[in-house]
Amino acid sequence: MGKQCDSIRVIITKSNVFLFQFLKDSVSFQNFWRSLLLGLMLVAAGPPAFSGAAAGNPVQTVCCKQAHNPGDPEIPFQRYRLPNGLEVILARDTSLPLVAVNLWYHVGSGYEAPGKSGFAHLFEHMMFQGSKNVGADKHFEILKKIGGTHINGTTNTDRTNYYEAVPSNQLETALWLESDRMGHLLDVLDAKQLENQIDVVLNERRLRLENRPYGKALFAEYKALYPVGHPYRNLPIGLPDDIEYASLGDVRKFFKTWYVPSNVTIAVVGDFEVEATRKLIDKWFGSFPSSYKPKVVTVPMPVITSKEITVRDSFAKLRQIIFAWHTPALFADGDAELDIVADALSREGPGRLYKALVYDKPLAQSVHASQKSKMFSSVFQIAVTLRSEGDLDEAKRVALAEVARLGKEILSEHEISRVVASNEAKTIRRLETIMGRAQILQFYNHFLGDPDKISWDLDRYRNTNADKIRKTVAAYLKPDHMVTVITLPATAEEKP
Repeated sequence: MGKQCDSIRVIITKSNVFLFQFLKDSVSFQNFWRSLLLGLMLVAAGPPAFSGAAAGNPVQTVCCKQAHNPGDPEIPFQRYRLPNGLEVILARDTSLPLVAVNLWYHVGSGYEAPGKSGFAHLFEHMMFQGSKNVGADKHFEILKKIGGTHINGTTNTDRTNYYEAVPSNQLETALWLESDRMGHLLDVLDAKQLENQIDVVLNERRLRLENRPYGKALFAEYKALYPVGHPYRNLPIGLPDDIEYASLGDVRKFFKTWYVPSNVTIAVVGDFEVEATRKLIDKWFGSFPSSYKPKVVTVPMPVITSKEITVRDSFAKLRQIIFAWHTPALFADGDAELDIVADALSREGPGRLYKALVYDKPLAQSVHASQKSKMFSSVFQIAVTLRSEGDLDEAKRVALAEVARLGKEILSEHEISRVVASNEAKTIRRLETIMGRAQILQFYNHFLGDPDKISWDLDRYRNTNADKIRKTVAAYLKPDHMVTVITLPATAEEKP
């Protein structure tokens, strides 16, 4: 592989010069500047192609190709599949002697069967419990001894991922650990291990949701938004009964369905030799048997009528109002527009709703709006936490009036360009680390089938316009298709 493909090319244009001052003040600016200068020199040199694929392993090559916008960053990579279906993404960068190993299992809580909620998250925990050749509870210990960092796993509605960063000379150790738990977890999984992790997950549910302020509101919101049987009705943490009574047979079946090579993508990003790494991946993953990729059935966006729910919360000190609507799926038409709307409403300081409720009429302590993008369909949410003396009905009226106004009046160019600039800045910041690059490659690959979508994604925001944003608000943020959840602090009699 040619040297020209070793680093991310970041080309600064007029549209992102503002990043210089921010990055100059950050700890990692020197690394960014070094990569930038290298990238600028590489533009003139021109990109060579990656080396050819080994027999039976076709390679899709994306190496320093011309981005849609010449000022956008690129991550040169190559992607291929092993004969057993395992997908591999390699992105070499020799800036630092580190390598990120990042696996995405293409399963989240949105893929779970009724009565089996929480299994995806439960397996995130089980994967750290131990496997045949690693030993019980040795995963973190081994990685820390070899200098590993950023060791973790996460689960959401649409995917589960596991990752670690290690010194370059310890890449094989990381691959071995991931291989062993992918191929040999079930060899040592027993009732005692399962019971242990069930207790951990149930305790996590209590700590993170049940026994914290406004946790009850979140449960109520999703039950109101999604009908029984919808895969998003239950949060990734799962229902207590489903988790507590999970059998060894149930979890084995889940693993054999979803934790198969054809349903996994492994990304290796950092300082490594490509051909040597391909051989290591084949060594540790190539012997796993072929498998069929599980089919995911797309679930349409639910249609709901307006409803209001009131909950009493023993942990909440202030009243809160949540407004929620069903909105287009991640990357679907309208998704980017609603991201811009969320910023226009709640950005601290200039946000329209923030200004109206925090400054103009001091009714609220905080205002937050977000487009919670998901694979099947999304949720647009506004959360208003009131001051102790704030009038609840007046806050509701002001909030809904501001939303209705956005469906009739266009946003200013400044409100839109602010989000465009913010997205560009966030992208650059994520690309500063090898783990950030691995996550970006995995993210676009999982949801769009193509890791090379940075420019395409940024263009969703650059190419929209005020009238399209207005029409999106009018189409989706309707008062007659809205869930409202009001949280009231529990009285002394109601507290346990």
